[in-house]
Amino acid sequence: MDEISVLDNVFERFLKGSKLFCDREILRHDYIPDKLPHRQNQIRYLGEVVAPVLRSSRCSNIFIYGKTGTGKTAVIKHVLAKLSIKAEELGVPLKTCYINCRLAGTEYRVLSSLCSAISVRVPFTGLAVGEVFDRFRYGLNSAGILFLPVLDEIDALVKTRGDILLYELTRINEALHSSKASIIGISNDLRFKEFLDPRVLSSLSEEEIVFRPYDAAELRDILWERARSAFFDDMVLDGAVSLCAALAAAEHGDARRALDLLRVAGEIAEREGAGAVVENHVRRAEKRIEHDRVMEVVENLPAHSKLVLFSVFLLSRAKISLAITGDIYEIYCELCGESGFAPLTQRRVSSLVNELDVIGLLNARVASLGRYGRTKKIRLGVARSLLRDAFVADGRLRRLIRYAPKCLTEIARG
Repeated sequence: MDEISVLDNVFERFLKGSKLFCDREILRHDYIPDKLPHRQNQIRYLGEVVAPVLRSSRCSNIFIYGKTGTGKTAVIKHVLAKLSIKAEELGVPLKTCYINCRLAGTEYRVLSSLCSAISVRVPFTGLAVGEVFDRFRYGLNSAGILFLPVLDEIDALVKTRGDILLYELTRINEALHSSKASIIGISNDLRFKEFLDPRVLSSLSEEEIVFRPYDAAELRDILWERARSAFFDDMVLDGAVSLCAALAAAEHGDARRALDLLRVAGEIAEREGAGAVVENHVRRAEKRIEHDRVMEVVENLPAHSKLVLFSVFLLSRAKISLAITGDIYEIYCELCGESGFAPLTQRRVSSLVNELDVIGLLNARVASLGRYGRTKKIRLGVARSLLRDAFVADGRLRRLIRYAPKCLTEIARG
């Protein structure tokens, strides 16, 4: 059977099969619903902080903390959408914009996005960052507006590029005469303050909101709120929704994960022509999502972070389930030599371990050694088989899969 015939059969089988979804987009985490269960307090507080804008006054800078999937971005977009509507009714010249700093990646691209939001054109590349900032500042002052940008995952930018841009943005009102600006920063890392200069911290964190993780009961409410609109009646069983909520609650109360589980489970059920989404579909969705997540995260890691993770992988394969930073650093240095990289300092490698811990690829915990002080015990945060698949997909690491560092034998002997 040729390729066209195979695809024709696939498409015909799908079109003739059972239809479970009436709108699957509702289960995507970038969809902003009209109601956000269990976030009323945060919505109210954020609304109170930004309300001065409606009287043409500058509101306080706000910093928002919370793990991934705790509703930070959804709440901010919800509040700013309502604020923009009210400002337009009152004739207040408000302009908001949203920038994901992890996706932007550099100060230049963040500034370019800020310029674009106020209709200031800058080339995609080629200018000094200082020149782009000057254009942004001049354009903002000329616009005569209240500007409220949201810098999501600002921790990713500061950790790799430093906090100079953030410092300049928090001081920008000193150079403005016709416009006013306030900043909303979002961080997934609760330890982000440690990376900031005290002057930046005092300016940025005028107001702070912490989003705690959802528990299983709250996630269940969120899922049912979405499922009623996403699926046709009686197409998803209560047990499937409860299992999605329980699995996500066990992993830091991540609503994004819960929504992804339910959506992928629905797609598996629909593909098979099932009459409804049941718990077995959720279990299979969990395996598929975990595999895809690890592959995506590892693929996008910087080279040195990959080598650090690969070092822990090799230790785990040698039956060393809990490693210390010194052991990891020995193997990492040897891998750098094999790969043609100049090794980073042990202190920098330790901070890379912390970053890998934050995103869930490693688990690092502090252990007491009595009178010898404390040390950090590190192990893999995901299945070794999943990491192996991700490493095999990377051409540079594929050839190192069977590599046995010389220092590994000595480490294994203790």
